[in-house]
Amino acid sequence: MSEKKGTEVDKSLRELYAKGKLAYQRNNLDYAVTLFQSVLRKEPGFYDCREALRATQFKKHTGGTSFFRKVLGSAGSSPQLAKAQIALRSQPAEALDFAESVLNGDPNSVAAHKVLASAAMKLEMFRTAVLSLEIAYKNATKDKEIGMKFGEALIEAEQTAKAEKILKDLAAEYPQDQDLYQAYKNASAKHTMREGRYDTAESAEGSYRDSLRNKDEAVRLEQEQRQVKTDDVAEMLIQDQLSQLEANPDHIKVLQKLAELYTQKNDLEKAGVFYKRLLSCIEGTPDATIQKAVDDLKLRAIDQQIHTLDPDDADYESCRESLNSQKHFIAFENCLTRCERYPNDLVIKFELGVMHYERAEYKEAIKLFQKSQANPHIRIRALHYLGRCFLQRGIFDLAIRPIQNAINEKEVFDEQRKDLAYDLALIYEKMNKPEEAIEQFKQIYEVDIDYKDVSEKVDDYYANL
Repeated sequence: MSEKKGTEVDKSLRELYAKGKLAYQRNNLDYAVTLFQSVLRKEPGFYDCREALRATQFKKHTGGTSFFRKVLGSAGSSPQLAKAQIALRSQPAEALDFAESVLNGDPNSVAAHKVLASAAMKLEMFRTAVLSLEIAYKNATKDKEIGMKFGEALIEAEQTAKAEKILKDLAAEYPQDQDLYQAYKNASAKHTMREGRYDTAESAEGSYRDSLRNKDEAVRLEQEQRQVKTDDVAEMLIQDQLSQLEANPDHIKVLQKLAELYTQKNDLEKAGVFYKRLLSCIEGTPDATIQKAVDDLKLRAIDQQIHTLDPDDADYESCRESLNSQKHFIAFENCLTRCERYPNDLVIKFELGVMHYERAEYKEAIKLFQKSQANPHIRIRALHYLGRCFLQRGIFDLAIRPIQNAINEKEVFDEQRKDLAYDLALIYEKMNKPEEAIEQFKQIYEVDIDYKDVSEKVDDYYANL
C-alpha cells in the first residue's frame, strides 16, 4: 500500500472528503472527524484526508476547557490503544484506525502516534509516518527511539535535510551511542547525494531526464531514487569528492567528507590518510568532533582485529579479552587527552565522567558530572550519573537530589524516565524506605510491566500486605 493523491481515490470518497472540509470550515468538528475517518478506513493512503483529520483533531482539542479536554482525552483511549498495538503485528491498516480513535481524544498522544507511525512504515506510507512522528518528537524532543524513527521516516519520505538535522541533534545528545552516530552519518551521506549535482529538477521544456547533461547522470539519479546500499552511496560520493579535491587539494570540507566516507566504508587506512591531510590544513586546534573521529579510528581498528579472530581457536577468549582491554585503555587515554585539550567542552567532560564511573572511580566522575550538567543537551544524563555515583559511594541523601531533579525535568515517561525512577527506587530501598521505593516501581509498572524486575517487586509488595 502507498499514499495516494486526491485524484487517485474513488470519486465517492473525494465527495465525502469535500463534505468533511466543509464541516471543518463551519466548525462542525465532530461531523468532520467522522467523515474523514470514514474515508480513511476505506482508503488509508489518502494523505490529504489524514492531514485534514489531524488538523480537525487539534482544533477540536483546543476548543473546550482544559478539564473537559482531559476527561475526553483519557476516556476510552487505553482500550483503543491496546487494540492498535495488537493490530500492528498483522493488520497495520486497522492499527491506523484504532490509533486515530485515540488521537480523536488526545491528538498529542505520543503512544498513539508511535503506533500509527509504525503501522504507516509497514504500509510504506512514509509521509503519514512523518506526520505522526513529527508531533511525537515535538512532545519528546530528547526521546532517542522516537528521534531515530523520525529520521528513518524522513529519509524514506526523501526529506533528507531534515533527517540529517534531527539525527545530528540526537547524536550530540547521546555522544556515546554508535548506532545513532552511524544513522546520522548515513543520513548525511544520503542528503549530500540528494542535494548534489545528481539531483536535477524537472524543467518547463521537458521531463527531468531531458534536463540531465548525459546518460551517466541519468543512471546516477535513478540509483538515488532506488533503495541503494550504504556502501554504494558512499562510493558514489567518494568519487564526486575526489574530483572536487583535484581542483582544490586543501579544501577542508572535502577532506573531512572523504575521511568520514572512508570511515563509513570501514576503509580505515584511507580514512586515516585524509584525516591526516585535514589536520595539516587546519590552523590552530581542530574542532573537537574531528579530533574524536581521528581517535575513534584506533578503536575501530581494534574492533576489526576482534572480528578477524577465529572463535574455534583455543586462545580466542584470551585474545578477545586482551584486545577489548586495549581498546578500553586507549579510549580512556584519548578521552582524557581531549578533555585537557578542550577544557570548555562539557560533552567531553561527560564522556570522561562515564568512563571514570565504569572504572568505579566515583570521586573523579562526580567532579565531571557536576560540571557537565551545565550543558542542557546532556544535563539529565549528567544528573542521573551524578546520583548513581553518590549511590555507589553510599551517600544516599545526596544521591536522591540529582535524580529527583532529572525526573522533574523530564516531560515524557520514556526509557530514560523509567531508568531514573528505577534508580531512585533502589536508593529508597537502601535507605529502608519501602513506601517511597514502591511508589517509583508502581509508576514504571503502570506503563511497562516488563521493565527489569518491576513486576516482581510490585507483586511481592502486595503479597506481603
